[in-house]
Amino acid sequence: MPRVKRGTTANKRRKNVLKHTKGFKWGRKSKYKAAKQALQKAWTYAYRDRKVKKRDFRAIFQTRISAGLKQEENPLSYSKFIHQLKQNKIELNRKVLAQLVVEKPEVFKELLKQTRPGL
Repeated sequence: MPRVKRGTTANKRRKNVLKHTKGFKWGRKSKYKAAKQALQKAWTYAYRDRKVKKRDFRAIFQTRISAGLKQEENPLSYSKFIHQLKQNKIELNRKVLAQLVVEKPEVFKELLKQTRPGL
């Protein structure tokens, strides 16, 4: 029987892992076992933090809207403002509302007048 040389697939796999760990510190960029562990952890964190990023931005949007509401002479709480928006069928998401507070405060004030009860 002739000898069969194997390992092309394994070599390709190892090369791919080391390609992805380019830029890592110490042996985690060059030693396969350490690189594989580092990459697994890095990809786990990346997956998790894509969700966390959305959560963080939503909190920032809420803070900006709340700050915009507190600047008024008759401040309205964030939750009451969102409730009034829904009652008046104004469908703007928090990202757009936060942008209005920062970039176009006069438009936000007009929006606030529409949501005020009794006006």
